[in-house]
Amino acid sequence: MSKSRLSGDGRKTRRSPVKKKTTKKTAATSKSHAGEVHRFIGLSLGGGKADKACLAVVEYYPKHKKVFLSRLVEKIKSDEIHSADFKIEEIIAQYHGEIDTLAFDVPFHFPLSLMNDKKTPGYDESKEPHIQWMWNYTRKLHKKKKPRKLFTPYTQRCVEMYLASELEEPFSLSHAMGSNTAPLLARAMYLERRLDLNCIEVFPKLSVWRIGRALNVMKSHLRFHKHSIGGDESRRALLQGLSSHNVAFVYDQDVKLMIENNHAFEAFICALTAFLDFKGQTESRPEGFPEKEDWIAFPKLAIKWDSF
Repeated sequence: MSKSRLSGDGRKTRRSPVKKKTTKKTAATSKSHAGEVHRFIGLSLGGGKADKACLAVVEYYPKHKKVFLSRLVEKIKSDEIHSADFKIEEIIAQYHGEIDTLAFDVPFHFPLSLMNDKKTPGYDESKEPHIQWMWNYTRKLHKKKKPRKLFTPYTQRCVEMYLASELEEPFSLSHAMGSNTAPLLARAMYLERRLDLNCIEVFPKLSVWRIGRALNVMKSHLRFHKHSIGGDESRRALLQGLSSHNVAFVYDQDVKLMIENNHAFEAFICALTAFLDFKGQTESRPEGFPEKEDWIAFPKLAIKWDSF
């Protein structure tokens, strides 16, 4: 079977986005005929009753300094006997816990303001660190931007506000408890609680942008990878960029599938971002960012492709 070359990068053990309960066991490094192997799973979710969920498995072999997409499962859906969630768990269980990281493309925690079961002051008066951060951020933004809008800490997280204005371009991440994302959050939370794995959250649009810029892919391609018109060409351009820089091995049939199916493509991007996170090639929390707030794994501006 023919392969297209695609390759990877640097190392870091990721701490859990919310210090408290996301401390999952670290998978033991698995062995194969090719030596030590590290495994990363990317999961692009649709609604629980849809058939859009896709799962990608990326494997890294340090001895040979090789990364490849070993498995891509698309359109995971329920049938008369088993739910799609059961099937996702079943696929992951086949690896017997030998997984370094599972990367979701949606949040898997409620906003922090919904997780306190004690009576607390309203956010106009709250002294909670994440609320204070939101107020400081909002006041700073109001000095230079109109219309002036307040935040809602029961739907928003600090990371969504940060990405909207503090990077090289604005990145609009849907509110964790917004109408579009809340059902996906519920599904991801359900799965995360049933899987004894280290989990991270990935924003595929931002990962595509950072990976593509590091590969000198045209900005116009990187902005439209999800579009129904032209999105396939955008995905093709990024995959070709990965191939020409030898970032990973990907089977031709999987390249074709990802060009046709954006959910499959984003599952791969999530898994690849998890690998970059493992190699220390993702951004750290900015100074002063609330410690208990979720953070999203996204690549550094200058990815060191030759460091692994």
